[in-house]
Amino acid sequence: MNLVLVANDTKKVLMQNFCIAYRNILKKHTIFSTDTTAYSIEKVTNLSLHKVVPGILGGVSQLCSRIEQNEVDLVIFFRDPDIDPTTDQGFLKMNLLCDTYNVPFASSIATAELLIKALDRGDLDWREIYK
Repeated sequence: MNLVLVANDTKKVLMQNFCIAYRNILKKHTIFSTDTTAYSIEKVTNLSLHKVVPGILGGVSQLCSRIEQNEVDLVIFFRDPDIDPTTDQGFLKMNLLCDTYNVPFASSIATAELLIKALDRGDLDWREIYK
């Protein structure tokens, strides 16, 4: 399955720790990420990620495009809760597109862990039919 992993700057370490903890599950899937998040993950894991440009340069828009084309099966976007959500247009757009195209979306570690375990159990295999 195709996964998207993104983290605001203050959540990069959380994303790294998440990827270390679930590396054995993540390595079975194709992972897309913004450049900065991808490098921070690759630095501490043996995972290989497909990179788009940094979020500030339009990387989130590139990932949103993949969602619109039904090329994404799961999104984990750790956002900084101190950022005003009305100014974080990339996060809002990605969240809306996931709702529109029925793509599971997590913005917290609690939800991300539930989704990654569901992915491992095969609970998200319905995405293959949905494509």
